[in-house]
Amino acid sequence: MIYHLNIGSNTGDRTAIIGSAVALISSMPETVGTRVSSQIESEPWGFESDNRFINVGVEIECDLEPEQLLDRLNDIERQLGATPHRDDSGNYIDRNIDIDIICADDMIVETPRLTLPHPRLHQRMFVLQPLSELSPGWRHPLTGLTAFEMINILLSK
Repeated sequence: MIYHLNIGSNTGDRTAIIGSAVALISSMPETVGTRVSSQIESEPWGFESDNRFINVGVEIECDLEPEQLLDRLNDIERQLGATPHRDDSGNYIDRNIDIDIICADDMIVETPRLTLPHPRLHQRMFVLQPLSELSPGWRHPLTGLTAFEMINILLSK
């Protein structure tokens, strides 16, 4: 299965942390191939902070089922010293690593732990740009839109 991930960091040595995450994902025995997008630097999404994010998209071919991959990615986040993504009130906060599964081929998944495609991917330029770079032909299985088309919608607002 082809997965698209998004890795972000806005504290510490952001580039090194992201590089370590990519290396750990690439070295998983179930991962056959890995492609990484250009880096995107952006303002935090959904909260205020002086710390800008660096994000990359990662495309992997992997034999794991989506929730199995989620478990592995959570383990990688912990290995890299992940800090909580939200405060006690549920608001987003600064973090040194965040790895999200954006999509898995054209699969639709809705479980208590995972929704695919990512439910907010169409609102996040830092997700759409890497996705369009790595997989310009991918279409959202619910809307039929490509990442590039979703970028154009965001830019028109």
